[in-house]
Amino acid sequence: MDEQITIDKVLNNNVVIAKHPSYQEVVLIGKGIGFSKKRGDFISFNKADKTFLLKNENEKQQYVNLIPHIEEGFIDFMNDLLFHIENRMGQELNEHIHVALTDHLAFALKRTQKNLQFTNPFLPEIESLYPKEYQIALEVVTMVYDKLGVQFPEGEVGFIALHIHSAVTDKTLREINRHNQLITNLVEIVEETMHVTIDKHSVDYHRLVQHLHRAIDRVYQDESIGDEIRLANMLKDEYPVCYNLAWKLIKVMQKQLNKPVDESEAIYLTIHLQRLTKKS
Repeated sequence: MDEQITIDKVLNNNVVIAKHPSYQEVVLIGKGIGFSKKRGDFISFNKADKTFLLKNENEKQQYVNLIPHIEEGFIDFMNDLLFHIENRMGQELNEHIHVALTDHLAFALKRTQKNLQFTNPFLPEIESLYPKEYQIALEVVTMVYDKLGVQFPEGEVGFIALHIHSAVTDKTLREINRHNQLITNLVEIVEETMHVTIDKHSVDYHRLVQHLHRAIDRVYQDESIGDEIRLANMLKDEYPVCYNLAWKLIKVMQKQLNKPVDESEAIYLTIHLQRLTKKS
């Protein structure tokens, strides 16, 4: 069915916002879709290569303000990138990625062309926590280089991976970054307390980071991983330094997250810390 809808705003030749009877406002992207069109004109819904809703008023305004500053060819390219990400993740992306990643990549291109580089302090954690998103972000960076001839610095891979993770989990970037910062702090406490430098590419480091990440998720879901009093007492006697350090980490987590952390986390943290420090 060739549904005709009314244009509300032409953002450029390739992007329009239209009024839809069921979805209210909808963004339509397609080559030449806005060419010589104006508000009030009818347009075929099927003419768009990509359609998405922007229910959040702030995001809609951000998108409206952003588009005039971006080359029309780049909007087409963003379409290809988002299609690739959705395809590779095998699930629909939260629509806020249209605004957030377009905004991020447009400014990342300008930064890179001016040789202004942003370092990403969470790169090892991001690679460890979100391996699939990280791999797809590497592919995005390659696509940017192939299409535009711009080589993003390594730190950008991490930022793009976070945007992808945000779009598949519906977590905000702020929330994700706050948790990554907490994990980084916890790892630094381990290094300082045990007087070690942890190899960020080791399997045990990856296991520790994954465990801390899952522990944070369990805190938010009020989940327990079981009450093992005998095992706790045995570990306390056998590995007192690691057991005490595990409790130190738990107290930092409780303070940062402002929520209680289940006591049984100490058992599993002690095992991870013992394994890690033994090899270090």
